Amino acid sequence: MVFIGHGSPMNAIEDNPWSRGWTALGASLPTPRAIVCVSAHWYVRGTYVTDNEAPETIYDFGGFPPELSRVTYPAPGDRVLANTVAAVLSSVRAAPRGDWGLDHGAWSVLLRLRPAADVPVVQVSLDRGAPPSAHLAMGQALGSLRGQGVLILASGNVTHNLHHALRGGGTLPPWASGFDADIARAIEQRDHAFLIGALETEAGRHAHPSPDHYLPLLWAVGAAGDSAATFPITGFALGSLSMRAVLWR
Repeated sequence: MVFIGHGSPMNAIEDNPWSRGWTALGASLPTPRAIVCVSAHWYVRGTYVTDNEAPETIYDFGGFPPELSRVTYPAPGDRVLANTVAAVLSSVRAAPRGDWGLDHGAWSVLLRLRPAADVPVVQVSLDRGAPPSAHLAMGQALGSLRGQGVLILASGNVTHNLHHALRGGGTLPPWASGFDADIARAIEQRDHAFLIGALETEAGRHAHPSPDHYLPLLWAVGAAGDSAATFPITGFALGSLSMRAVLWR
């Protein structure tokens, strides 16, 4: 069970501390039977699961070098697993869906974790209409798959204020460092109440003008259950963008 702060899609093709950290993390993990990914970039009304036999690589960004849009991640899908995930999430009427693939929150990380693209991947959407507590509960339900050799990968960022990241001059503001530290502490202490309400704090509102990059963390925390957390990657990109990764074994 792993949460990755994915940051810029350029991490897929750049050699930097984040890409090297993901490569090292992937090498430390056992080979899973399959991967279920929850990414900040499939943020829609409702809960869906990709059931494509061959999920396409989605380029859900603009303004980057053309070589980034030539990257592919040709992992197979898994329709049986997609149906299993939908059944596990039946309380929120999760449904298989074939018109999505793997967005950059998924493939930019998977390129480093599993560069051979030899493990089936399905992706689960984030329901933009559900409160944080519901996202944590959906993660708890998904956690039942961990005992079946399935790696659950959640991809977002502990802090994600792009306005500051792009215009803040590379400075680390107190709200970013404080929120990142508070979230890490709450994860270690399994303080679900704090994690559910964190976006309502003053620092949380600065850290996440939109909740999409925070919600995957709640899925990861829910799926982790009572497992102890470690932080194999920490630090900030672009000043205020937390690149923290969390690993539960």
